Amino acid sequence: MQKLPSRTRLKKSRNPGFKKQQKGSKRGLLGTLASNIQNQTSNTNSRLFLVWGVLMAAGLGLGIKLYNLQIVKGTKLTEQARNQQMVDLRPFMPRRPVVDRNSELLAIDRPVYTLYAHPKLFDKSNEEMAERLAPILAKDTAELVKTFQSKKSGIILAPALPEEIIDRVTSLRLNGLELIQKYSRYYPPDDLVADVVGYVNVDRRGQAGVEYSQEKLLERPVQTVRLSRSGNGAVMPDHAPEGFLHFDDLRLQLTIDSRLQRIASLALKQQMEKFDAKRGAVIVMDALDGSLLALVSQPTYNPNEYAKANISLFKNWTVADLYEPGSTFKPLNVAIALENNVIKPDDMFNDSGSIRVANYNIKNAMNNGNGRISIAQILQYSSNIGMVQIIQRLKPSIYYNWLERLGLGQKVDTDLPFEVGGRLKSQEEFIASPIEPATTSFGQGFSMTPIQLVQMHGALANGGKLVTPHVVRGLIDTKGQMHDSPTRTVSRQIFSAATAQKVVEMMETVVNEGSGKAAQIPGYRIAGKTGTAQKASPNGGYIKGARMTSFVAILPVESPRYVVFALVDEPKGESAYGSTVAAPIVKSVIEALIPLEEIPPSKAIEQQPKAP
Repeated sequence: MQKLPSRTRLKKSRNPGFKKQQKGSKRGLLGTLASNIQNQTSNTNSRLFLVWGVLMAAGLGLGIKLYNLQIVKGTKLTEQARNQQMVDLRPFMPRRPVVDRNSELLAIDRPVYTLYAHPKLFDKSNEEMAERLAPILAKDTAELVKTFQSKKSGIILAPALPEEIIDRVTSLRLNGLELIQKYSRYYPPDDLVADVVGYVNVDRRGQAGVEYSQEKLLERPVQTVRLSRSGNGAVMPDHAPEGFLHFDDLRLQLTIDSRLQRIASLALKQQMEKFDAKRGAVIVMDALDGSLLALVSQPTYNPNEYAKANISLFKNWTVADLYEPGSTFKPLNVAIALENNVIKPDDMFNDSGSIRVANYNIKNAMNNGNGRISIAQILQYSSNIGMVQIIQRLKPSIYYNWLERLGLGQKVDTDLPFEVGGRLKSQEEFIASPIEPATTSFGQGFSMTPIQLVQMHGALANGGKLVTPHVVRGLIDTKGQMHDSPTRTVSRQIFSAATAQKVVEMMETVVNEGSGKAAQIPGYRIAGKTGTAQKASPNGGYIKGARMTSFVAILPVESPRYVVFALVDEPKGESAYGSTVAAPIVKSVIEALIPLEEIPPSKAIEQQPKAP
C-alpha cells in the first residue's frame, strides 16, 4: 500500500474544525479549575470560621472558669489550700511538779520508754537475746524466749522503762529492739503522801488528791499553733512561731512537811499493828492559817502502781468519811457554855455516875461516878454526866445555833477533793427531844469528818477563829518566789480569845493529871483530850464492840498554835482506848514537830538524877 506524502498529513492536522474543538476543550479545563479553586477557597473560609468559633468559645469558657475559680470561689479555695498546707499542732507540755513546803519533790513528769522487740530482725538467737535482756528487765529467761517465739514483730517487753534502764539496754547494742519515748507521772516518795497528792491516770488526768482538785494549777497553758507543711506532709519547724515550745518553771507547793509526814506515818503504823486496827489517820495543822503540816491515812496505796490498789483507798477518809467524835468534842461544848455565860471556869458539878434524860438513862463510859468535880476535871475524867449538866443550862435553840455556827452539818471548804458534809439533826427534831442536846454534849448523835474536828480545835488554838484547813500553798518558781496562791474563805471569829485560852488551859490538865498523860513531853505545856467513842452503824445504832479511839492535842499552851490529832478505827483488845492507842501517836508526832518548827520549851526541863 502506497504511503501518502507527509505534506498531505500536515494539512489534515491543520483542519479548522479540529482547531475549534481543541480550543473548546481548553476553555472547559480552565472553567473546571476555576470552579475547583473557588470551592476550595469557600471550604477554607468555612474551616477558618469554625476554628475561630471554637477558639472563641474555648476562650470564653476558660474566662468564665477563671472568673468562677478566682472571684466566685476564690476565698473558699484559698482557705482549702491553706488548710492543706498548714497543720494545727498542740505541743505536749509536761504537768507541773508538786513539792512539799521544803521543796522536796512529791510528783513530776519524767520520760519513760516502751521497749518493743521484733524477733524477725534479731541477728542473734532468741535464747541469746533473752539471756542478755532478762537481768536488766527483771524477767525470766525462759519466759522471754517464749515471748519472742509468740510473734515475729511488735512485742511489748516493757511499757514504761526509766532512762537508767534504757541506758543499760542500749549499751547491749542489740538489733531488733525499738524504743518509743513518752512521759509518765512519777511519785518519788511512793505511798508517803499518796492521800494528799493523789495520782493521774493513763490519760494524764488527776483522779485523786491535789492531782484532781488542783488540775488547773498543775496543767500548763498550751496554745494550738499553725505550722506549714511541705509537699510530702512533713511539718516545717522553720515556720514555727518563736518560743511556742517554751514553758514556765512553776511548781505546785504544798504545806505538807515530808519529814513530819514520815514520822507520823511510822507512829500510826506501829499502833495499828499493835492493836490490829482497821484504819487510822494523823493530822497536824498550823492553827494560825489552817495549813496542814501532815495528813496521814492508813492503809494507803502507791500512786506509781495505782492500778494494783483497792479503789476505796483513793478517797482520803479524813475528808470523805463521817464519824461520831465522842469525847474529843467536849472541849468545844465547854467553850460554847463559857461563851454564853451559863457556866464559870470555877463552877463545880456533881457526877453521880448516871443521869436521867427523858426516858433514857445516861452513864459514864466506865459506869462510875466521880463525885463533886470542876469543869477541868470533867474533861480530865471525860465525864458524860458533867457534860450533860453543863449543856442543860443552855436553851436548846441557842445551843443548836452555836452548833451551826461551828459548821456542824456543813462541809469544810478545804482544797482536798471528795469532801462530805457532816450530819446534824434538824432544828425541830433537836429542840423537841431533850435527849438530842444531852447526847451531843458528849459527842454522839451527830457526825463529822476528822478534818472538821481539827478545824474546830484550831479555833481553840488560835484565839477563837475558824480557819480553812488546806494543803496547797501555791505556785512557786525555782527561786521559791510565789506566783499564784488560792483564794480561801476568810476566817470567822467563833469564840473570844479569852474563852479559847481558858479551855486550852483546862485541856492541859487532861495531859498533866487526866487520861492524856501518855502525851506528856518534859518541858512542854501540852493540852489534850482523849476520845473513845462507840462506832455508829450505817443501819442505825452502834456496832457492838467497835470503837473509834482518838486524841487531840494543842501546843504550846502559853501561846497555842498547833493542833495534832490521831484517830484509830476499831483497835482490838480490852485496853484499846484513846489514852492507850491514839495518845502515844500524838506524842511521837509532837516530839518530831518541836525541832522542825523550833518550838522552844515552856519551862526548864527537869534533869533526871543520875544513878549512883
